[in-house]
Amino acid sequence: MTEYHVYHLSKIERLWAIGLGCTVCFIAVWMMYRNSFIAAVAAPLGLLYPRMYSRSLCRRRRDKLRQQFKEALQSLSSLLSAGRSVENAFMALENDLVLLIGDTQSDLMRELRAITNRLNNGEQLEAGLQDFARRSDLEEVRNFADVITICKRAGGDLVEVVRRTSQLIGEKLEVELEVSVLVSQKKFESRIMMGMPFAFVGILGFMAADYMQPLHEGIGILLLTFCLLLLAACSWWMLRIMDIRL
Repeated sequence: MTEYHVYHLSKIERLWAIGLGCTVCFIAVWMMYRNSFIAAVAAPLGLLYPRMYSRSLCRRRRDKLRQQFKEALQSLSSLLSAGRSVENAFMALENDLVLLIGDTQSDLMRELRAITNRLNNGEQLEAGLQDFARRSDLEEVRNFADVITICKRAGGDLVEVVRRTSQLIGEKLEVELEVSVLVSQKKFESRIMMGMPFAFVGILGFMAADYMQPLHEGIGILLLTFCLLLLAACSWWMLRIMDIRL
Protein backbone atom coordinates (compact mmCIF):
# COMPACT_ATOMS: atom_id res chain seq x y z
CA MET A 1 0.00 0.00 0.00
CA THR A 2 1.07 3.55 -0.71
CA GLU A 3 2.95 5.60 1.88
CA TYR A 4 1.62 9.09 1.23
CA HIS A 5 4.21 11.02 3.24
CA VAL A 6 6.88 10.24 0.64
CA TYR A 7 6.90 10.31 -3.15
CA HIS A 8 9.37 8.24 -5.12
CA LEU A 9 10.11 9.71 -8.51
CA SER A 10 10.16 7.37 -11.46
CA LYS A 11 13.28 7.20 -13.62
CA ILE A 12 11.69 9.42 -16.28
CA GLU A 13 10.49 11.95 -13.70
CA ARG A 14 13.91 12.09 -12.06
CA LEU A 15 15.75 12.56 -15.37
CA TRP A 16 13.26 15.26 -16.38
CA ALA A 17 13.68 17.07 -13.05
CA ILE A 18 17.49 16.90 -13.24
CA GLY A 19 17.52 18.18 -16.82
CA LEU A 20 15.11 21.01 -16.06
CA GLY A 21 16.90 22.04 -12.87
CA CYS A 22 20.37 22.08 -14.42
CA THR A 23 19.14 23.93 -17.51
CA VAL A 24 17.35 26.61 -15.49
CA CYS A 25 20.37 27.08 -13.21
CA PHE A 26 22.71 27.39 -16.20
CA ILE A 27 20.51 29.95 -17.98
CA ALA A 28 19.81 31.99 -14.84
CA VAL A 29 23.48 32.21 -13.82
CA TRP A 30 24.59 32.95 -17.38
CA MET A 31 22.10 35.82 -17.62
CA MET A 32 23.57 37.30 -14.45
CA TYR A 33 27.30 36.77 -15.07
CA ARG A 34 27.52 36.41 -18.87
CA ASN A 35 30.16 33.77 -18.23
CA SER A 36 29.70 30.23 -19.54
CA PHE A 37 32.28 28.78 -17.15
CA ILE A 38 30.56 30.19 -14.05
CA ALA A 39 27.20 29.06 -15.43
CA ALA A 40 28.54 25.53 -16.02
CA VAL A 41 29.91 25.43 -12.47
CA ALA A 42 26.54 26.51 -11.07
CA ALA A 43 24.49 24.13 -13.26
CA PRO A 44 24.92 21.13 -10.89
CA LEU A 45 22.80 23.05 -8.37
CA GLY A 46 19.92 21.75 -10.48
CA LEU A 47 20.55 18.33 -8.92
CA LEU A 48 18.71 19.67 -5.87
CA TYR A 49 15.53 20.17 -7.88
CA PRO A 50 14.40 16.48 -7.94
CA ARG A 51 14.03 16.61 -4.14
CA MET A 52 11.97 19.79 -4.36
CA TYR A 53 9.93 18.33 -7.21
CA SER A 54 9.31 15.15 -5.22
CA ARG A 55 8.08 17.17 -2.23
CA SER A 56 5.81 19.20 -4.50
CA LEU A 57 4.27 16.08 -6.03
CA CYS A 58 3.89 14.52 -2.58
CA ARG A 59 2.07 17.57 -1.27
CA ARG A 60 -0.10 17.74 -4.39
CA ARG A 61 -1.05 14.08 -3.99
CA ARG A 62 -1.89 14.54 -0.31
CA ASP A 63 -3.96 17.66 -1.04
CA LYS A 64 -5.90 15.74 -3.68
CA LEU A 65 -6.41 12.87 -1.24
CA ARG A 66 -7.61 15.33 1.41
CA GLN A 67 -10.19 16.87 -0.93
CA GLN A 68 -11.42 13.45 -2.05
CA PHE A 69 -11.68 12.40 1.59
CA LYS A 70 -13.91 15.42 2.20
CA GLU A 71 -16.24 14.24 -0.57
CA ALA A 72 -16.15 10.74 0.89
CA LEU A 73 -17.23 12.09 4.28
CA GLN A 74 -20.16 13.91 2.72
CA SER A 75 -21.28 10.75 0.90
CA LEU A 76 -20.78 8.74 4.08
CA SER A 77 -23.01 11.13 6.02
CA SER A 78 -25.72 10.74 3.38
CA LEU A 79 -25.51 6.95 3.55
CA LEU A 80 -25.68 7.00 7.34
CA SER A 81 -28.67 9.33 7.23
CA ALA A 82 -30.41 6.79 4.99
CA GLY A 83 -30.24 4.25 7.81
CA ARG A 84 -27.22 2.17 6.85
CA SER A 85 -24.78 0.87 9.41
CA VAL A 86 -21.22 2.20 9.34
CA GLU A 87 -19.81 -1.01 7.82
CA ASN A 88 -22.49 -1.18 5.13
CA ALA A 89 -22.01 2.52 4.38
CA PHE A 90 -18.30 1.99 3.78
CA MET A 91 -18.98 -0.97 1.53
CA ALA A 92 -21.38 1.14 -0.57
CA LEU A 93 -19.25 4.26 -0.48
CA GLU A 94 -17.12 3.36 -3.50
CA ASN A 95 -20.10 3.21 -5.85
CA ASP A 96 -21.30 6.64 -4.70
CA LEU A 97 -17.88 8.27 -5.08
CA VAL A 98 -17.40 7.05 -8.64
CA LEU A 99 -19.94 9.62 -9.78
CA LEU A 100 -18.29 12.44 -7.79
CA ILE A 101 -14.60 11.71 -8.39
CA GLY A 102 -14.86 10.08 -11.79
CA ASP A 103 -11.51 8.30 -11.39
CA THR A 104 -11.81 4.69 -10.32
CA GLN A 105 -8.02 4.41 -9.94
CA SER A 106 -7.53 7.38 -7.63
CA ASP A 107 -5.73 6.92 -4.32
CA LEU A 108 -8.90 7.21 -2.24
CA MET A 109 -10.77 4.70 -4.38
CA ARG A 110 -7.97 2.19 -3.94
CA GLU A 111 -8.00 2.77 -0.19
CA LEU A 112 -11.77 2.25 -0.04
CA ARG A 113 -11.45 -0.99 -1.99
CA ALA A 114 -8.77 -2.14 0.45
CA ILE A 115 -11.01 -1.33 3.45
CA THR A 116 -13.94 -3.14 1.77
CA ASN A 117 -11.78 -6.21 1.15
CA ARG A 118 -10.74 -6.21 4.80
CA LEU A 119 -14.38 -6.04 5.89
CA ASN A 120 -15.26 -8.93 3.57
CA ASN A 121 -12.41 -10.95 5.12
CA GLY A 122 -13.79 -10.42 8.61
CA GLU A 123 -11.44 -7.67 9.82
CA GLN A 124 -12.65 -4.79 11.94
CA LEU A 125 -13.39 -1.45 10.27
CA GLU A 126 -11.16 0.48 12.65
CA ALA A 127 -8.14 -1.65 11.69
CA GLY A 128 -8.37 -0.63 8.06
CA LEU A 129 -9.01 3.02 8.93
CA GLN A 130 -6.07 3.17 11.34
CA ASP A 131 -3.77 1.69 8.69
CA PHE A 132 -5.01 4.25 6.15
CA ALA A 133 -4.56 7.08 8.69
CA ARG A 134 -0.99 5.99 9.45
CA ARG A 135 0.03 5.86 5.78
CA SER A 136 -1.80 9.01 4.70
CA ASP A 137 -0.36 11.10 7.56
CA LEU A 138 -3.41 13.39 7.31
CA GLU A 139 -4.84 14.90 10.47
CA GLU A 140 -8.42 14.59 9.20
CA VAL A 141 -8.06 10.88 8.50
CA ARG A 142 -6.38 10.27 11.85
CA ASN A 143 -9.15 12.09 13.72
CA PHE A 144 -11.83 10.17 11.87
CA ALA A 145 -10.11 6.84 12.50
CA ASP A 146 -9.72 7.67 16.20
CA VAL A 147 -13.42 8.51 16.47
CA ILE A 148 -14.39 5.19 14.90
CA THR A 149 -11.99 3.29 17.19
CA ILE A 150 -13.19 5.01 20.36
CA CYS A 151 -16.87 4.52 19.50
CA LYS A 152 -16.30 0.86 18.72
CA ARG A 153 -14.57 0.27 22.04
CA ALA A 154 -16.55 2.59 24.34
CA GLY A 155 -19.95 2.26 22.71
CA GLY A 156 -22.43 5.02 21.97
CA ASP A 157 -24.45 6.20 19.02
CA LEU A 158 -21.85 5.42 16.38
CA VAL A 159 -23.95 6.64 13.47
CA GLU A 160 -24.60 10.04 15.03
CA VAL A 161 -20.99 10.44 16.16
CA VAL A 162 -19.68 9.58 12.70
CA ARG A 163 -22.17 11.96 11.07
CA ARG A 164 -21.20 14.81 13.40
CA THR A 165 -17.48 14.12 12.98
CA SER A 166 -17.85 14.04 9.21
CA GLN A 167 -19.57 17.42 9.32
CA LEU A 168 -16.86 19.02 11.48
CA ILE A 169 -14.00 17.65 9.38
CA GLY A 170 -15.77 18.76 6.21
CA GLU A 171 -16.14 22.30 7.58
CA LYS A 172 -12.44 22.38 8.51
CA LEU A 173 -11.48 21.31 4.99
CA GLU A 174 -13.71 24.00 3.49
CA VAL A 175 -11.99 26.67 5.58
CA GLU A 176 -8.59 25.33 4.55
CA LEU A 177 -9.62 25.45 0.90
CA GLU A 178 -10.76 29.07 1.23
CA VAL A 179 -7.43 30.02 2.82
CA SER A 180 -5.47 28.26 0.06
CA VAL A 181 -7.45 30.15 -2.59
CA LEU A 182 -6.68 33.47 -0.89
CA VAL A 183 -2.97 32.63 -0.62
CA SER A 184 -2.62 31.29 -4.17
CA GLN A 185 -2.56 34.81 -5.65
CA LYS A 186 0.23 35.83 -3.28
CA LYS A 187 2.18 32.71 -4.20
CA PHE A 188 1.93 33.64 -7.86
CA GLU A 189 3.11 37.16 -7.07
CA SER A 190 6.06 35.81 -5.07
CA ARG A 191 7.16 33.66 -8.04
CA ILE A 192 7.07 36.73 -10.27
CA MET A 193 9.14 38.68 -7.74
CA MET A 194 11.73 35.91 -7.61
CA GLY A 195 12.02 35.80 -11.40
CA MET A 196 12.03 39.55 -12.10
CA PRO A 197 15.67 40.22 -11.06
CA PHE A 198 16.93 37.63 -13.54
CA ALA A 199 14.69 38.99 -16.29
CA PHE A 200 15.68 42.60 -15.52
CA VAL A 201 19.42 41.90 -15.51
CA GLY A 202 19.08 39.72 -18.62
CA ILE A 203 17.25 42.42 -20.56
CA LEU A 204 19.82 45.03 -19.55
CA GLY A 205 22.59 42.67 -20.59
CA PHE A 206 21.15 42.46 -24.11
CA MET A 207 20.07 46.08 -24.50
CA ALA A 208 22.87 47.84 -22.61
CA ALA A 209 25.84 45.48 -22.54
CA ASP A 210 28.36 48.29 -21.96
CA TYR A 211 26.37 49.53 -18.99
CA MET A 212 26.37 46.08 -17.35
CA GLN A 213 29.99 45.26 -18.20
CA PRO A 214 31.43 46.46 -14.80
CA LEU A 215 29.29 43.82 -13.07
CA HIS A 216 30.89 41.04 -15.11
CA GLU A 217 34.45 41.61 -13.96
CA GLY A 218 36.39 42.24 -10.78
CA ILE A 219 34.38 43.41 -7.80
CA GLY A 220 31.19 43.28 -9.87
CA ILE A 221 31.23 39.47 -9.77
CA LEU A 222 31.42 39.55 -5.98
CA LEU A 223 28.57 42.06 -5.87
CA LEU A 224 26.41 39.87 -8.13
CA THR A 225 27.18 36.82 -6.00
CA PHE A 226 26.19 38.67 -2.83
CA CYS A 227 22.95 39.83 -4.45
CA LEU A 228 22.16 36.28 -5.58
CA LEU A 229 22.66 35.00 -2.05
CA LEU A 230 20.32 37.69 -0.73
CA LEU A 231 17.78 36.82 -3.40
CA ALA A 232 18.00 33.11 -2.47
CA ALA A 233 17.46 33.95 1.22
CA CYS A 234 14.52 36.21 0.35
CA SER A 235 12.98 33.50 -1.86
CA TRP A 236 13.33 30.91 0.93
CA TRP A 237 11.70 33.32 3.40
CA MET A 238 8.79 34.06 1.07
CA LEU A 239 8.19 30.34 0.54
CA ARG A 240 8.14 29.82 4.29
CA ILE A 241 5.64 32.65 4.75
CA MET A 242 3.37 31.28 2.03
CA ASP A 243 3.46 27.78 3.49
CA ILE A 244 0.31 28.08 5.60
CA ARG A 245 -0.89 24.88 7.22
CA LEU A 246 -4.09 24.71 9.25
